[in-house]
Amino acid sequence: MSSVNFNLPSTWIKFRPSLCEGCSALCCSLPLELDKEDLFRLELISEDELHGSLKKIAKRLQSQKVIKSFRAGTGLFMMAQKMDGSCIFLSDKKKCTVYEKRPRVCREFPKIGPRAGYCPSIKE
Repeated sequence: MSSVNFNLPSTWIKFRPSLCEGCSALCCSLPLELDKEDLFRLELISEDELHGSLKKIAKRLQSQKVIKSFRAGTGLFMMAQKMDGSCIFLSDKKKCTVYEKRPRVCREFPKIGPRAGYCPSIKE
C-alpha cells in the first residue's frame, strides 16, 4: 500500500516519466491557476479580451462556471473543478480534452507545482 497522500506534497514521490503510463491523473485534481494567455490559448477569451479588462473577463467566466475566482493583485484566475475535484477538461477516461491547448502549469508539471520534481502518483 502506498504512503502517498495527495493532500500532502511532502509524501509525493520523485517524478519519473514512467509514472505517466497508466496515470490516474491525480495532478489534474490540483487547484489550477491560469493567466490571461492560458485563457486565450484555451480559446476561452478573444484576442480583444486579451488586451482588455481582466475583471470583465473574470465576471463572464465566473458566470459561465469556467473559473471560480480571480485575484486582481496577481492577475490569476482559479479554474473551476468538477464535483470530484478534477479539472473541468479531464474526460471520464482520465484524459485531457484540451491537451494541445492546455495551460502553462499543466505543460510544465511537475517542474512547477506544489512540490517541484515530485508527483502525487500512487504508483511506486
